[in-house]
Amino acid sequence: MGKNLLIVHGGGPTAVINCSLAGAIKAAQDNPNIERILAAKNGMGGLLKEEFIDLTDISDQKLKLILNTPGSVIGTSRDSLYEKEYKKAKDILKKHNISYCLLNGGNGTMDTTARLSEVMEGSNINVVGIPKTMDNDLGKTDHSPGFASAARYMAKTTKEIVADVKGLPIHVVILESMGRNAGWVTAASALSSTQNGFGPDIILLPEIPFEEDKFLEKITDLRKEKSGIVVVASEGLKDTNGNLVTKPIFKSDRAVYYGDVGSYLASLVISKLNIKARNEKPGLISRASIDLRSTIDIEEAYNVGKIAVEKITQGYTSSMVSIKRISNTPYKVKYEMVDLTKGMIEEKQLSRDYISEDGFFVTEKYIDYLKPLVGKFDDEMICFNN
Repeated sequence: MGKNLLIVHGGGPTAVINCSLAGAIKAAQDNPNIERILAAKNGMGGLLKEEFIDLTDISDQKLKLILNTPGSVIGTSRDSLYEKEYKKAKDILKKHNISYCLLNGGNGTMDTTARLSEVMEGSNINVVGIPKTMDNDLGKTDHSPGFASAARYMAKTTKEIVADVKGLPIHVVILESMGRNAGWVTAASALSSTQNGFGPDIILLPEIPFEEDKFLEKITDLRKEKSGIVVVASEGLKDTNGNLVTKPIFKSDRAVYYGDVGSYLASLVISKLNIKARNEKPGLISRASIDLRSTIDIEEAYNVGKIAVEKITQGYTSSMVSIKRISNTPYKVKYEMVDLTKGMIEEKQLSRDYISEDGFFVTEKYIDYLKPLVGKFDDEMICFNN
């Protein structure tokens, strides 16, 4: 009798999380060692409730639909597990003859993968992680599936907003970007600068402490040259004491609903400088939109799902599929397995050499890192009123 495989999603969805799911399902269908392919409904909570979705006989037509559906088709969660729940999970996996358990997620999910693997020692149940996060803050991999698409969305959206401001240059526009403690997505807005100058004027990253006086001075200096200014700011912007500049609306364990940083900065510009300002916030749209997905992201997300199945059936456990970049031109990567340990939650932030000296922009080194992931922009623009 074959062994059963379980797939679990954790954390916020990305534009390509379902691509990894499709890759894993297809690889499992082709693997003679796997009898049933199950998915936990709505994350680890579904596992603990024994709520499983049977995907064993899903058709190729539905697999294609999965590839082109945003969000998580099996559901995800931010459930926090404790010691007794890990032991319960072990009993449930044994009960359902599940020998292979794949967890697809970011730092928190990889920490869960390591802890679950430890509990499974001696049980012949393997646990492997599939990387996923739009924030790109997951360690032990060059980048994570989900990031490239979010970065492409942010770059193209910034470009369009800049074009609008160039057409009616009467205000400061703050564009707020998702990303908790790492500014990878926020920084991606700079890529639009390579498109005939349709880029932001200021980028505010969580890696650089926000100083109100310096920010207002920068706005004042820019106003001497132009009337319309675009600022891209991270939702996780922090002050010099490491505190969020706006109080979170809600916070529980690692789940944080941030206050409106864009609104705060716009109000600051209005009240302190008496300049018209407004804020825009794509929010969930930046991770839910699939129309602007990166083709590299789709391909790599599918591959890590596929490889995870191959490796877990070969005996790998307490490990994660990692993407290692070989070259930028031509863009080339290879996939490796990296060991996971408890306490995996080590968020990867932008290195200082990716950030400009004054802290208000990024360097060419970061652009070189980003370009192959995002892909080309086909829509060139022009503006006569500069």
